[in-house]
Amino acid sequence: QVQLAESGGGLVQPGGSLRLSCAASGTIFSFNAIRWYRQAPGKERELVATISRGGSRNYVDSVKGRFSISRDTAKNMVYLEMNSLKPEDTAVYYCNADSINPWGKQHWGQGTQVTVSS
Repeated sequence: QVQLAESGGGLVQPGGSLRLSCAASGTIFSFNAIRWYRQAPGKERELVATISRGGSRNYVDSVKGRFSISRDTAKNMVYLEMNSLKPEDTAVYYCNADSINPWGKQHWGQGTQVTVSS
């Protein structure tokens, strides 16, 4: 049973930074890709950043230049470095991954709250 666990959320002032962590219970190479999603109150869940098995990265336009997704394959960890945070970045952030075997099975973490407020 694959498990994903997020950590690192909290309250930060506008312009501040946070680093979110996603710990996988198995090797991250067992996934096609690992993603960070976010969901703000009253809004749909939004894909924020993706890192593929091969290491390529993609971001939603609203966070380009401010957020960076990375991984530590030795620790089976994926990170989301968030800089220049804005109030509109406030949301619950979720780690997501889809398995290679069985193909496409989705796995989600429990989420971590990020609040950007003065």
